[in-house]
Amino acid sequence: MMMRRFLSVLSLVALLQYFPAKADAQVQTDSKQVSERQIQQLIAVNWMTNYSDNNFHPEKILNRAELASTMVKVFRLDKRQVASKENIVVTDVPSSHPAFNDIQLVLKTDIMKGYRGNLFFPNQRVTRAEALAIFAQAYGVFQFSDETVQEILTPFPDASSIPTWARKAIATVVAEGFVNTDAQGNIAPLKPMTRGDMAYILSQYLNRQQPQSETPEAPPAPNSLLEK
Repeated sequence: MMMRRFLSVLSLVALLQYFPAKADAQVQTDSKQVSERQIQQLIAVNWMTNYSDNNFHPEKILNRAELASTMVKVFRLDKRQVASKENIVVTDVPSSHPAFNDIQLVLKTDIMKGYRGNLFFPNQRVTRAEALAIFAQAYGVFQFSDETVQEILTPFPDASSIPTWARKAIATVVAEGFVNTDAQGNIAPLKPMTRGDMAYILSQYLNRQQPQSETPEAPPAPNSLLEK
């Protein structure tokens, strides 16, 4: 009898462990995620790259230096006129830093800001709100009215958690169809921005850059028809 009860408890524990795992898998499946094909397209245009192990690692979190380098590549910030301005002193990013030039470019173009004491914090993790706002800054923030911003963001369940300073920028990327959400439709602005999240946004933007196929011209009518 005791053995039966013990086995029943074990079965119950197994079920409890099984269903949360299934639920988590469903959430991941239902959320908007970037596909392998889209990742390869981004790598092909050199907007993002694999790690040294030749894997993309979409689960890894972006830091500020990586985001700066991505914005420079995507929006060709080195071609903007202000790129030739004198370098800005950034005490925690020496000239030997791999992203030194890219960080200088995002600062000169006001795509990203530094912190007090001429600091950039290149290794600091980036939240989704920060990354979306920075992307929108490079893309061009739409000057929506407060009422329009409210109308655009209200459908998202967690709209109230979007920081005030990021609302107009996030409304821009939402209106353009660039932002990804989870299975419940949440933007999750305070969560870290992963490489997969950024790849999704960039893939939507890249799709906008692709030339649309022209409408094919109708073939000329046969001579026999023209003669009738």
